[in-house]
Amino acid sequence: MTTFERDAKTLELPWQFTGREDELELIRRSLTAGHHGIVVTGPAGCGKTRLVTEAVRGGDRVRAAGTPETRHIPFAAFAHLLPESVSLHRAVQLLSGYRLLLVDDAHLLDGASAALVHQLAVHGRTRLIVVAADGVAHPGPISRLWTGELLPRLALEPLSRVDTELLLTAGVGASLEPLTLGRLLHLAQGDLRLLRDLVDAVRESGRHTRVRDTDAWTWRGPVPMTAPIRERAAEILDRPSRQERATLERLAFSEPLHLAMDELDLWTLEALEADGLIAIDEQGAVRLAHPLHGPVLRAAAGRLRARRLARGPEQCGEALAAETAVLETRIEQFDVRPLPTPVGEWLAREGAHVPAAYAAVRARFSRLRGELREAVAWAREGLRHAPGDASCRTELAQAAAQSGEVPAAERAVEGRPDLVDRVAWLAAARGDIDAALSMIGDTTDGMVRRYGADRAPETETETETEGEAETETEGEVETEGEAETEAAAESVYALYDAVRLGAPDKAAARLPADSVFALHADALARADGPALVRAAEALEERGFLLFAAEAHAQAVRAHRDPSAARTARTRAVALARRCQGARTPALSGLVLGELTARQRQIVTLAAAGLSNRQIAEQLTLSIRTVGNHLYSAYTRLGASDRAALPWLVELPDARSA
Repeated sequence: MTTFERDAKTLELPWQFTGREDELELIRRSLTAGHHGIVVTGPAGCGKTRLVTEAVRGGDRVRAAGTPETRHIPFAAFAHLLPESVSLHRAVQLLSGYRLLLVDDAHLLDGASAALVHQLAVHGRTRLIVVAADGVAHPGPISRLWTGELLPRLALEPLSRVDTELLLTAGVGASLEPLTLGRLLHLAQGDLRLLRDLVDAVRESGRHTRVRDTDAWTWRGPVPMTAPIRERAAEILDRPSRQERATLERLAFSEPLHLAMDELDLWTLEALEADGLIAIDEQGAVRLAHPLHGPVLRAAAGRLRARRLARGPEQCGEALAAETAVLETRIEQFDVRPLPTPVGEWLAREGAHVPAAYAAVRARFSRLRGELREAVAWAREGLRHAPGDASCRTELAQAAAQSGEVPAAERAVEGRPDLVDRVAWLAAARGDIDAALSMIGDTTDGMVRRYGADRAPETETETETEGEAETETEGEVETEGEAETEAAAESVYALYDAVRLGAPDKAAARLPADSVFALHADALARADGPALVRAAEALEERGFLLFAAEAHAQAVRAHRDPSAARTARTRAVALARRCQGARTPALSGLVLGELTARQRQIVTLAAAGLSNRQIAEQLTLSIRTVGNHLYSAYTRLGASDRAALPWLVELPDARSA
C-alpha cells in the first residue's frame, strides 16, 4: 500500500523510479502478443510493486492483493471483482474477461484465490503479473506457476548501490556524503521502503547537515525514532520474555563489538536464533540479525538501564587499534579485498572522535580499492579533530586529485609545501604528467636513501642479526622493522603510480618480482593486450578495482583484435563505474563508447568548453535538447557535472580539471 503524507506545505510523493531498465523491458515484453505474463519475486522492499506498476502504467488492468488477515477467507483477494458466493469454475469465467490482472503479495493469498490465479494461468486468456516475496512459504498453486513453467519468473535482486545512490540523490534533492550513504544502505539492507522511512526520519529530526565546501548531505548521531521506524522493529520490541528482551538489549549495547555465546544464556539464544533475531558466527560471536534493531533497542531502554549498559567510544580503543593493524597489514600485503571495519564505522556514525591515525589508514585502504569518495570522507573525518594531520591531508589530496577535484586537492595541501611534493596525483590532475612522474621518482629515491632498501615488504617478520640484538631492545627492533616494511610498501605503491600514468619503464625493474604490479608493468611495456587483461583480472581479485579498470583501459589501446578491445572496454567501464567518480589519465576517453553518436558529439563540444547555447547553435538543436543529452551522458559516464568531462574525453588540451 502506498501512503501519501502531507507536511505543512506540500504533498510528499513517491521517489522517482530509478534503475531496473532491463527488468522493466522484460515485464513489458511478457505482456505482448504470444505471452501470458510473468511472475516477479524478490526480497521484501526491493521495489517489486513499484517496478510492475511502472511497467503497466497507462494500461488497462485490474489489481488484486493478498493480506495476512484474510488468508482464511475464500477468494478474499478478489472480493471486489467477484460476487459474494462463487465457485472456482465461475470465478475463472468471470476474470477471464479481463485483459490484464496484476496480483500483488501473492504469497499471502488464501487457498481459493491462489487456485484461481493458477487456473487463469492454465487457461491463458488473461495476462497475469504475479508479485511474491522471497524467503517465505508460497501457496502451492502460486509456486507451481514457475516450477510448472506456466509463467516465466523474474527474480529481482536488491537495487544496485549505484542506482540506489541515484534514487537517494533524487529523493533527498542533494548528493549524500559517502559515510552517510553507506550508513543508510547498511540500515536498510536493500529495503527501499525502509530507506525512505530512514531518510524521512533524519530529515524530520533536522540532524542532517551540509559537508563543508560541498553540497553533500551528511548525518551523524543516533537514528531518529519515528513511528514508522518503531513499527519496523515491532517484532523485537514486543518479545514477551523478559530474559529474551534483556539479552537483546545486552547485544544492542555491546555494539560495535560482539558478545561471546558463553556470556549469554544458551536456551534464550536458541529461541532468538530460531526467530531470526540474532546471528552467531563460526567463532561463537553473537550479534543482532538486523542493523536497525540495535538503535531501536537502545532508544527504547530507560535512562538508567542505558547508563548501566552503554559502551562509550573510550572502551573501543583496543578494538580500534586491532582494526587499524589489520588494515595496515593488508595494505602492506597488497591485498585490499573488503574487510569489516565495525569499530571505526560505529565511531563515525555516532559522531564520536575518530583518531586521525585510524582515519588516514581507513582512507588509504578505500583509495587503493578505488572508493575515492569514501577515502575523501574518511580523511575529512580524521581532520575534524586534527585539522593539521599530515597523513589525512595527504590522503584527502590524493583521493580528490584522482577524482579530478583539483580545488579540493589544492585546499587539502594549502600552506603545506611539504605535502605538495608528496601528492604526485595533484600534478597529474592538472595535466602535468611529467611533473607527476618526477615527483614519484623523488619519493621512491628518498625512501631508498632513508631505509637503504628498494624491495617489497617481507611477508614474515625478519630475523634479527646478532649485532642488532646486542645493540637494540626488542621493542626498538620491532618498531624499526615495522617502519621499514611500511616504507617499502609505500615505495612499491609510488612506483606503481608510474605504471598507472603510462610510464612502466620507470618502474618495472624496481617493482617486486612476480607481483601483480610487476605483471602489469611488464604487459604495458610490451603493449600486450591479453597480458594486460590478465593483470587486470589479478588486480581485481586482490580488490584493486580502480587499478584493474585502468589496466583494462590500457588493454583497449593495446589489443589488435577489435573484438577483444571492445570486451576490455566493457570491463573497464563496469569497474570504473564502481570507483566513485575516478578520473585518471588511463581512463580518459574510455567511456565515450557507452554514449550514442549524438551524445558523444555534444559531450566532446562541452568538454572543449562550449556552453549549452553555443552547442545548440552549432548543431542546430534546442538548448533543452542539449541539456537533456548532457544529463543522460552524465548518468552513463558516472560524472556529476561538466567539470568531469575533460577527464572522460580524449582532447589534447582538455586534460586539466
